[in-house]
Amino acid sequence: MPRGETLTILKYERSAADQAYDADGVLVAIPAQTDETVSLFAEHGLTDRLTVQGRLAWTRGGDPFVTWEGRGPVELGLRYAVVRRSDWVVSLYVGGTLAGEGRNAGYAAPGEGKADREVRLLAGRGLSLKGRPAFAEIQIADLDRSGLPDETRLDLTLGVAPAARWLVLVQTYSGSADGPSRSRWTKLEMSALRRTGRWRFQAGWRTAIAGRESPAEAGPVVAIWRRF
Repeated sequence: MPRGETLTILKYERSAADQAYDADGVLVAIPAQTDETVSLFAEHGLTDRLTVQGRLAWTRGGDPFVTWEGRGPVELGLRYAVVRRSDWVVSLYVGGTLAGEGRNAGYAAPGEGKADREVRLLAGRGLSLKGRPAFAEIQIADLDRSGLPDETRLDLTLGVAPAARWLVLVQTYSGSADGPSRSRWTKLEMSALRRTGRWRFQAGWRTAIAGRESPAEAGPVVAIWRRF
């Protein structure tokens, strides 16, 4: 991100589940649960290589045994472009997260967790698919969590611009937790973004496609992007 430029993303996410993956990765019935989150993400270019980014959120949800509503996780960190070329870039992110009042992990009870330390390596490359602009990105993260098991995460993104002002994203979010449960999850998200000037409008759907000791949740994702 160029120095002095700012990106903001206002996002609404909802997920619901009445099934979960058991210890063998088999779907089993569970009491219905829902989660809703409204978040504001912001990233600002301090230099042409260094950015500061943060996220605030509000969350609510419930199941037959408990309901919650309140502040979501608060995130703050720095990202540095270690290597940058004309069609690819490698970055390193280091940040921290203060746990929220709802579920701070899909496998955890509401309110569990205190604070996290995250180190994330990101690599992206520009592509051309059948003559259309595209890009691919991989992110690998290590989370040192207080009050929850440590986690390793892997996020993959493929973006294609099928027409002017349109971008289609296919993304997977995978992770594994340490500890006795050894929870695992993989979620697939497909969305489309429409660009209008400095604005982008996004709508999509996210669903769990595999896991172990984790909910088989699914729901919509809606966001408004704005560059300043």
